[in-house]
Amino acid sequence: MVDVIEKDLLIVGSGLAGLRAAIQAAKTSTKIKIAVISKVQVMRSHSVSAEGGTAAVIFEDEGDSLESHAYDTIKGSDFLADQDVVERFVSIMPSEIYQLEHWGMPWSRRKDGRIGQRAFGGYSFPRASYAQDKVGFYEMQTLYDTCQKFDNIEFFNEWFVTSIVHDGQQFCGLTAIEISSGTFYTIKGKGLIIAAGGAGRLYSFSTYALSSTPDGLDLAYRAGMALKDMEFVQFHPTGILPSGILITEGARGDGGYLINNKGERFMKNYAAKLMELAPRDIVSRSMMTEMQEGRGFKHETGVDCLKIDLRHLGDDLIKEKLAAVREISMKFSGVDPSKEPLEVRPVCHYMMGGVHTNIDGATEIKGIWAAGEVACNSTHGSNRLGANSTGECLVWGKLTGEFAAEYVLSCKTPPFPLYQVETEEKRIYDGVFRGRGDVNPYEIKQELTDTMNDKAYVFRNENDLITGLKKIRELRELTWKHVDDQAKEYNTNFTNVLELDAMFRVTEVLLLGAIYRKESRGAHARTDYPNRDDKNFLHHTLVYHAKEPIIKTHPVAITKYKPVERKY
Repeated sequence: MVDVIEKDLLIVGSGLAGLRAAIQAAKTSTKIKIAVISKVQVMRSHSVSAEGGTAAVIFEDEGDSLESHAYDTIKGSDFLADQDVVERFVSIMPSEIYQLEHWGMPWSRRKDGRIGQRAFGGYSFPRASYAQDKVGFYEMQTLYDTCQKFDNIEFFNEWFVTSIVHDGQQFCGLTAIEISSGTFYTIKGKGLIIAAGGAGRLYSFSTYALSSTPDGLDLAYRAGMALKDMEFVQFHPTGILPSGILITEGARGDGGYLINNKGERFMKNYAAKLMELAPRDIVSRSMMTEMQEGRGFKHETGVDCLKIDLRHLGDDLIKEKLAAVREISMKFSGVDPSKEPLEVRPVCHYMMGGVHTNIDGATEIKGIWAAGEVACNSTHGSNRLGANSTGECLVWGKLTGEFAAEYVLSCKTPPFPLYQVETEEKRIYDGVFRGRGDVNPYEIKQELTDTMNDKAYVFRNENDLITGLKKIRELRELTWKHVDDQAKEYNTNFTNVLELDAMFRVTEVLLLGAIYRKESRGAHARTDYPNRDDKNFLHHTLVYHAKEPIIKTHPVAITKYKPVERKY
């Protein structure tokens, strides 16, 4: 007999999008019973790691404008962003900055007392509102504190969601494992918001927490929803070696230089106007070109790298505005950034793709929404501008929270398809937990992520992508679906193997999309197809789950900004 919990609105994920959704839903109606379900403790959600800022136009009196923010975002996306979505995003963001402030967000300040904003890549004005270089931590703390004001929000910390239950058209519930006890549950609900974050741990060299595996993406994919634009992976220019931990774009926004082994600020050769503050895809490709042409450094591990120089900023500014960068640098690289440059290299940092949604965050199944990095409403197109991701979490957290709350107040729930719970229990227990094999799943996971590093990095080509896909499929066929630890309580061996199961499906989607898209656009740079091809590829990629994944296309919403060549 499976244990059953009943709630009204279920939110999977407790990062910025999940918490913002919970607050908005609770504000919409105190009658709604809300469950926030997370595989980690709330304040360990990866959103706490966001460093640099949250973009919004709050100084129109100083020349900035919503139209400028919209165009910068659309141009930065290499014209694959849905323009109606971007226009909604930039119009709502200013009020979210002030809302956070009213809830207690400790924004950094200018000398005149107004909220501080720093320069970020691809923007025409400094519009990244910041709190030192710990914006994600402070935003998360502010939202989590605010959640405590609502009696109808309940947190399920350390629960692993394994499947979405629906009748083919409408949401009915979830299945999940309470990690502390090992108990398998059915959680019935009327509405669902998927806010489970990105999939950056598909790569070995990554800024993401180890928990950032594509479980949320896979939940949607196995339930019949499309994954959209998964070929577009953002590689942030400045990950420190060897860990991959992020050095925020705020370090360049506050005046840091990228230098090669000749001591040159090489970005003058690639984006003379914006230099180090060109969009991330351009900076990362420029860095790779410098290293490939012999102007890089050798890290002690043997990996090619370049350097970011903050020395000229001075010790006082670094301690005031880049305190986390200083701490990370000293702890993980043994370098004081006020005294010597840091060795850096492009690192997996964000997924532009995700669960296919419309402008409201609604998915293809009635009663299910998605928000934050797990979703693809096409705010970012093929390349995200820095500081727009935390903003997207806030805006669509708010919107989906409100829409979902209104829905559950009036919806009629269909008969619960109990057979799906039985099928899922058999899949994870008979197929994984009680399965047996002779291959170490942790070694398989390492091979998978190393393959992605090698075959689907900043520069790609057909041969590497096909080789990578073949390797992933070979690994998937090995007998890794087994769990050595047979304990019920806190069996992370079990959840790690379930994560790996999800990684295989989502990796396949990413590689298929990258093979299919025979052009270079934004973060997807093909050396064998070096030009953008609007005639054949100005559309989104949709992939549906089947024995052989099904690839479809979806039009880009263009309102008033016609695609042009990107120049910075």
